[in-house]
Amino acid sequence: MALSRRALLGVAAAGALTLAVAGCAGTGSSGATAATGGGGTGEEGDGTIQFWSNHPGGSKDVEQAIIDLWNEENPDTPVELVDAGASYEELGQKFNAALAGGGLPDVVVASDVTWFNFAFTGATAPLDDLWTEAGVDSDSFVDTLREDYAYDGKHYGMPYSRSTTLMYFNTGVLEAAGLPTDRGPATWDEFAEWAPKLVAANDGKPALVVPDGTSYLDWYFQGMVWTFGGAYSDEWTPTFTDPATIEAATFLQEQVAAGHIQITKDANNTFGIGNAAGLLQSTGSLGGLTEAATFPFITTYLPGPTPGAATGGAGLAVPAGISDERKLNAVKFIDFLTNTENTITFTQATGYMPVRQDALEHPEEKAFLEANPNAMTAINQLNENTAPQDFARVFVSGGGARIGAALDRIAIGQEDVATVMQDLQDETQAVIDREITPNL
Repeated sequence: MALSRRALLGVAAAGALTLAVAGCAGTGSSGATAATGGGGTGEEGDGTIQFWSNHPGGSKDVEQAIIDLWNEENPDTPVELVDAGASYEELGQKFNAALAGGGLPDVVVASDVTWFNFAFTGATAPLDDLWTEAGVDSDSFVDTLREDYAYDGKHYGMPYSRSTTLMYFNTGVLEAAGLPTDRGPATWDEFAEWAPKLVAANDGKPALVVPDGTSYLDWYFQGMVWTFGGAYSDEWTPTFTDPATIEAATFLQEQVAAGHIQITKDANNTFGIGNAAGLLQSTGSLGGLTEAATFPFITTYLPGPTPGAATGGAGLAVPAGISDERKLNAVKFIDFLTNTENTITFTQATGYMPVRQDALEHPEEKAFLEANPNAMTAINQLNENTAPQDFARVFVSGGGARIGAALDRIAIGQEDVATVMQDLQDETQAVIDREITPNL
């Protein structure tokens, strides 16, 4: 990610990637409690650190448990956990509305598709000097995950709920189909060979269920398109009409039409109750599926050739518009929330990847991974089968939703692939021309 971001350094104007504040105002309340940390004008407030979260991976209880530990040790700077949305997008909208005049939080969850826009427009603060002042050892973070928040020589986030895409397979169905029970398909061509066997062995149910375009199909498909030799973009140049990209989208459409892949909003539930042999989902769903599934399953890399999966998830950012004292307290809390012991607690509860380098050497984590090998898949895949995401999804405003809607048209609507991809190419280029090109 760091290498590709060099292309961003020439982007000068802070207003280029606006987040349409007026259009988002009033849409992100989500039942949050009233702001108590300073009202968004930079005053010091009463010392309370307000943490806005969407509780990634159903993590509200574990977040609160870690916060309770902080509050015991730091009674003068207690943390208040605020429900700031049911998704990364809702949280981003609420934060965006606060930028227009509401009370700013001290810490906010910033996802793979929101952190850059907030950093670029000056909504969130660079953290490097704050790390030094707070005594944060930034080198203790997993390098790849830390550098995902690097822009213009500074860092605008600290890794938190970090993930890769994974495949989940019902081992009973694999066995009944006469397929290996210790791995997934090595390529998408092999998946196409496995799929009819999986469908036949599971009473006609699909071989693979994948979340729809409202639930990050654009993220899951990104790895698939790479394995076909395509991409969403070559830095700031959209490549949706590239023949290899169209080939990947056509493969997805054909597999859906054949009944091998099902696209649905609640993919986790479909898989968890046995209505699909496999699932394409985030590692952040591992904790919930381990508890909910009524059958044994394995997790596997996404099909290759490498890279076949994208990194994702979220980090934690600090608003630029709060006082220096609040920023410092916020960074100290984030350091605590993501320290070795707490990242182990958080990731064991959710399935996300530990964000500190020494976590894997901790005796508790070693024992957990030995007892739960499914949790090791994403950790290994991070170094062997992942790549940074394409600009068109994560740096062009609205990219994820735009791509997801197009993929729904292709997969669910079975519309002409070339036509949809041309529409997507034109729409993405228009945003780049309007918001980015004038400032390069």
